[in-house]
Amino acid sequence: MSTDQYTFQDPTKMYADIQPSAQQQDGPGLDAALDDTADRGERTYRGSNRLEGRKALVTGADSGIGAAVAIAYAREGADVALSYLPEEEEDAKKVVALIEEAGRKAVAIPGDIATAEFSRELVAKAVEGLGGLDIVVNNAGKQQNFDSLEDISDEEFDVTFKTNVYAMFWITKAALPHLKPGSSIINTSSIQAYAPSPNLVHYATTKASINAFSKGLAQQLAPKGIRVNVVAPGPIWTPLQTAGGQPEDALPEFGEDTPSAAPASPPSSRPPTCSSPPTSRATWSARR
Repeated sequence: MSTDQYTFQDPTKMYADIQPSAQQQDGPGLDAALDDTADRGERTYRGSNRLEGRKALVTGADSGIGAAVAIAYAREGADVALSYLPEEEEDAKKVVALIEEAGRKAVAIPGDIATAEFSRELVAKAVEGLGGLDIVVNNAGKQQNFDSLEDISDEEFDVTFKTNVYAMFWITKAALPHLKPGSSIINTSSIQAYAPSPNLVHYATTKASINAFSKGLAQQLAPKGIRVNVVAPGPIWTPLQTAGGQPEDALPEFGEDTPSAAPASPPSSRPPTCSSPPTSRATWSARR
């Protein structure tokens, strides 16, 4: 008998046990190149039409959390525009196929969101391809580990902020004219915003910025009926970790300091990102 997220089961055994090995790949990293392939829920997620007819833009949707979100959205009834780097085309094609298998439309838009021009073009292409827009998921991110602040170049610091913070600003600003009451914006933060690691100082700083941006914008847009939320995952097994996100020799211990003593799979970050309209009302009430 097959199982999905609605099957009564032991949550500690819901997803495949992840035991990362010491491995490294060139950035930005591919799911296809992982020694331990990350689960994106393609075999375990069952939709229930919670997003029927919705139109979503998901950045970084080729792998990891972004791919899990895109797959789930499609199975919940949404059409999805996917943003990813051209080097990630191999992974993106697989996600596009899964969206189309769910009977939904997939709009693939490769490019680098670290530039204002592409970020604005991305929104325009998503709106054109989907016929509108009512969900924006700013998920794509850049993470590189450095033992010392002195090792972080101005260029590295700049591109990390451009990818993680500026792109969120550019994309959200461009999307706002298209978002009607009932729409939602979901930004991916990190546990690093609250408990920064010493080798991820600049990355953690961008995630704290995402939190502040999101909290302020949520209050600004709530009267217009647009919800803004942040998802702050802990250690998640994605290609990002093997492409410089963590030291290679630290990967076998990645996630061991969590209660489950292991990194989580991308689908574990998906439930708060797949919220339904009633959840939106509850969120507003909690903020008032």
